[in-house]
Amino acid sequence: MLRYALGYLATAVVFLALDAVWLTQMADRLYRPRIGALMADTPSLPPAVAFYLIYIGAVTWFAITPALRPDGGWPRLLANAALFGLAAYATYDLTNQATLKTWSTAVTLADMAWGAFVTTAAASAGYFVASRIGAR
Repeated sequence: MLRYALGYLATAVVFLALDAVWLTQMADRLYRPRIGALMADTPSLPPAVAFYLIYIGAVTWFAITPALRPDGGWPRLLANAALFGLAAYATYDLTNQATLKTWSTAVTLADMAWGAFVTTAAASAGYFVASRIGAR
């Protein structure tokens, strides 16, 4: 259990750090010019916290846990994390693009690439930590 908790924690630290950099750097460059009318002036903290808790838990379950199994390893981790990140971010962006009057294809493509990258990077940190703990 400790290995999964520490894997979750390591994943969370890396994901939050990278996402903070992405959001602060890209809000005015990518999002506001294209979907600014849809954006809140300041993000609402409760849904953001809920997203991060749920998403990092899902990354731990769907990417890190299978990689920790005897038939797992880095190739499984990298494939599962990238695919999960791509699918999760595609769900959000493609749904918005399909249902909203104004949604940018550039935002969709950038978000999907970001989702795959940030999820893989964060899951890699979580897997690295969890794999060093050993089964307990």
